[in-house]
Amino acid sequence: MRKRRPGPACKPVGEEPVDAGRTDPVAGLLLAAGAGRRYGGPKALVAFQGQPLVLRSRDVLVAAGCAPVLVVVGARAEAVTELVHSGVVRNPAWPTGMGSSLRAGLAALEETTALATVVTLVDMPGVGVEAVRRVAAAARPDALAVGGYHGDRWGHPVLLGREHWAGAAASATRDRGARYYLRQHRDIVTVVPCADVADAQDLDVPPKIRR
Repeated sequence: MRKRRPGPACKPVGEEPVDAGRTDPVAGLLLAAGAGRRYGGPKALVAFQGQPLVLRSRDVLVAAGCAPVLVVVGARAEAVTELVHSGVVRNPAWPTGMGSSLRAGLAALEETTALATVVTLVDMPGVGVEAVRRVAAAARPDALAVGGYHGDRWGHPVLLGREHWAGAAASATRDRGARYYLRQHRDIVTVVPCADVADAQDLDVPPKIRR
């Protein structure tokens, strides 16, 4: 393993990063490769409040203090890459499901010095800066954390400490992402309350985005 070096409505993007004095980097990993078949097209390219979802979601991670921020792309990769410009990770296996995107993103992060990464999904604009900050505050190489919502429901953001990347990648198949790995290790998962600042409901079909 590579050596490691020694934060009901979303908060607006552009606030000061959490833990400005923190020296150990916490990366951001945005999964944005899906085709959005039920939606009618890739949700990464959908405009939400005047901004493509991929840019809104990426900017949330940046504003929360994550660095580096990587964006995994697949469907309409050229169009999404043209918007994002940097930090792009291509996932040629994107049709197989979200698991391949998580694997691609974690593999790319192995080349960084990040001690942990916050994982978010492009179709959850209700997950904003404050939720990411709260979950990122739990970062350690051996940490696992999730956003906590009403009814003891787990959701995004998800934090994976570096020591868990290999295991999470190995269990990420089809559309499962890190879910199975987190359930296997539920005894050490930190649940971070986020219901007061975030909504982890995904945009599944177009009418939801027009509310």
